[in-house]
Amino acid sequence: MTDTIENLDHGTTDAAASADLPVDPTYRDASLPVDERVENLLGQMTLQEKAGLFFQTMIAMSQDGELSEANPMFGLPSNEEQVIGKGMTHFNVLGSAPSAELMAQWHNKLQELAASTRLGIPVTISTDPRHSFSDNPLAGMLSGPFSSWPETVGLAAIRDEALVERFGDIARQEYTAVGIRVALHPQIDLATEPRWGRQVATFGEDAELTGKLGAAYIRGFQGESFGPGSVSTMTKHFPGGGPQMDGEDAHFPHGREQVYPGGEFELHLKPFEDAFAAGTRQIMPYYGMPVGTEYEEVGFGFNKSVITGLLRERYAFEGIVCTDWGLISDAEIFGEPFPARAWGVEHLTPRERVIKVLEAGVDQFGGEAIPELLVELVEAGDVTEARLDESARRLLREKFVLGLFDQPFVDVEHAARVVGSDEFVAAGEAAQRASITVLTNTTTDAGAPTLPLARGLKLYVEGIAPEVAAEYGTVVETPAEADVAVIRTHAPFEERSSTFENFFHQGSLDFTAEAVAHFREVGAAVPTVIDVHLDRPAILTPFVGDVAAIVGNYGASARAVLDVLTGAASPLGRLPFDLPSSMAAVEASREDVPFDTKDPLFRFGHGLSL
Repeated sequence: MTDTIENLDHGTTDAAASADLPVDPTYRDASLPVDERVENLLGQMTLQEKAGLFFQTMIAMSQDGELSEANPMFGLPSNEEQVIGKGMTHFNVLGSAPSAELMAQWHNKLQELAASTRLGIPVTISTDPRHSFSDNPLAGMLSGPFSSWPETVGLAAIRDEALVERFGDIARQEYTAVGIRVALHPQIDLATEPRWGRQVATFGEDAELTGKLGAAYIRGFQGESFGPGSVSTMTKHFPGGGPQMDGEDAHFPHGREQVYPGGEFELHLKPFEDAFAAGTRQIMPYYGMPVGTEYEEVGFGFNKSVITGLLRERYAFEGIVCTDWGLISDAEIFGEPFPARAWGVEHLTPRERVIKVLEAGVDQFGGEAIPELLVELVEAGDVTEARLDESARRLLREKFVLGLFDQPFVDVEHAARVVGSDEFVAAGEAAQRASITVLTNTTTDAGAPTLPLARGLKLYVEGIAPEVAAEYGTVVETPAEADVAVIRTHAPFEERSSTFENFFHQGSLDFTAEAVAHFREVGAAVPTVIDVHLDRPAILTPFVGDVAAIVGNYGASARAVLDVLTGAASPLGRLPFDLPSSMAAVEASREDVPFDTKDPLFRFGHGLSL
């Protein structure tokens, strides 16, 4: 981080100086029109208070329901420093507490802290997806106390708009119960590059299916009418983050370029058109910079031709636009350097990057906590206060419409009843089972299909806890002792040099020679079922003919898989993307074109019934 930022220290002093200013409480009158309340409040805000609205960064949640101290792993200050010292009111909650009650208690403590400020502007809490099996600090979290569902790409495998809307409605109830009011999702990028590490949170490769399911997702989260019971959706990543060069992700310098060799830029916009029609309230542009298009070759968050030209003017989007996280400042994660994702504008200083983002038409800086820099820019005449007011109105209006000024606190007992309720858990588990995709099911020597398996067989398992497998049969130690083997594995990925990049599964989709040899060896000893977690397409060609059956899951418990394998539940999943036949076919395909690998082993929509 440059000394331009480090030497600034306006926050606490300015907060103290404004503490004695008179406050007109008109904006607290719930009977008044929202626009009138917004203008009343905005007219009373100091420059420092306005600047605090513009930054949404990670905040640490405590494990005991109290306010959190500093989090050194992610370089986060204490809750009090962020709300009081920085004057910020938008936060992306990092991590979870052991129970919904503790999450709700922490939220209420945070709102009490916000209420103690001069104007008492309530905080808005957002989150990355937290209803499935991902554990990536900057993309998705384990479900914790919430109901557990398949990943988004698994919802796409089920292909049921009503189910996706039901999921959104359940997630809305669980989020609002603990005070989460903004979903940093859905992710409606098209998974047109098979190697890309972010496709697990997409609806797959098909633009029409993605648009339909993305709209259903938004309806579920936002409700029939947007208001106090809603969760605001920040749909991402405009104008489509899927066409990453060679599938490398734009979190990292080697993945900064988005390319369109097939000329399909417009195709990637189609799901967003459905999202706009569904009423999504917020939009997040991606990190990537478009190469070889009519648009400026800078990251989308800095890109006026995309944010103002496409989003604001062509699509007449009037909602909030928030950058992806960390475009301005260098950081450190897990003790390793993590430079700002200022692709195409690396040469600009942080102050120049802030100006360019605002000029592009963005309202909020994700993953940043430098309101003092914005104050300095206004005081120096580089940014007008009128420009701040333009975005501040949008940001304040969202808080008012969500009802945060009128009811900032949540009912802790209600949270305990709703979050992870038996009904919601059962719905999630049913979706896990339904999403499983049967890819192959060979015939045994007796002429019957391998699946479904009879219960009570002698089972050799890998990747399944023996006590779980014992509910379905007798667990044995070796394939030679077994009637059938069940091996759970993960789609391949390459190990990368940094800790953080290894949260993103990238690189080759080929299984190692050792893994292929092992599958073949077990398959030769006993009829073998391979269950592959398809967070990305996997190349199954080397062993597809050597095992009795292959199924794919997209986030499912071992019990969900075994229920399907033993016929206790029906698999409804159909592939949400092609499964390529070889890495040569992947490397020859065009990043922006769907279904572009030559002779895929299994095509989009493939899936067998049992």
